[in-house]
Amino acid sequence: MPPFTVLHVCMGNICRSPMAERLLALAVRERLARRDADPDRVDELVHSHSAGTGGWHAGEEMNPPAARQVTTRGGSVAGFAARKLRSDHIDAADLVLTATADQQEYVVALRPDAASRTFVLGEFGRLLGAVDAAGLPPAAATPEAVYARGVALVEAAHAARPGTSPLPTDDLDDPWGRGDQCFSRVADEIEETVHPLATALLP
Repeated sequence: MPPFTVLHVCMGNICRSPMAERLLALAVRERLARRDADPDRVDELVHSHSAGTGGWHAGEEMNPPAARQVTTRGGSVAGFAARKLRSDHIDAADLVLTATADQQEYVVALRPDAASRTFVLGEFGRLLGAVDAAGLPPAAATPEAVYARGVALVEAAHAARPGTSPLPTDDLDDPWGRGDQCFSRVADEIEETVHPLATALLP
């Protein structure tokens, strides 16, 4: 059974999507700890990774202020290297979360069949509130349960999505080249979605 796979997408893959990648992994780790399960099983249950539409930073480490946000919140930046988004990354993802509506359009243009599982991160956070958790498969800290619950969650969020475009406020500002205060605000906004997502996967 594969882990439930979440692909985070931004432009350069050195600021927003890496923060989302590692902050979701941290949130899942924290949920496991609260369930008295082994927090080191994160990768077995949820594969959180990222890529950029631009690709010009491929191989680079996370931008330092982004890395600071991850580490000060308790996450790890070890082993991160930026990469360009490829079609196979999208094909393998159960959920694609983009930083902006433009990047959502980019993903869907590349892989139209991914439209129902591709959301702007802030949009997905809003839609989670409309999902009835009682209608999801039973929760357990096993790959099978997390995968089934994650897939059902994405389907329910898509069903709750109106026919309109995401709201402008769903986009994450690009903090590149700006100060720690901006990075902190963006990281806070990321956590407003990844924490409820982790809780829905492992209540």
